[in-house]
Amino acid sequence: MAIETKVRKIGNSLGIVLPKEALQKLRVEEGATLYLTEAPNDSLSVTPGRPGFKEKMDIAESLMNRYRNAFRELAK
Repeated sequence: MAIETKVRKIGNSLGIVLPKEALQKLRVEEGATLYLTEAPNDSLSVTPGRPGFKEKMDIAESLMNRYRNAFRELAK
């Protein structure tokens, strides 16, 4: 599913407005926390904040940094 939106100026920043379909798919409402994580091919993954998500991501990033060379070899 591809949902199109545009980058807009919001005050002194840039932002995007998520359409209703995207909010329903993510199961989030106004004020919810969203996490943007790196994905393949210079893209980002949008994940709604769920209990424990940040802690799990911190652990995953720590492991990926610690075993960077091993993961690089496995990816070949």
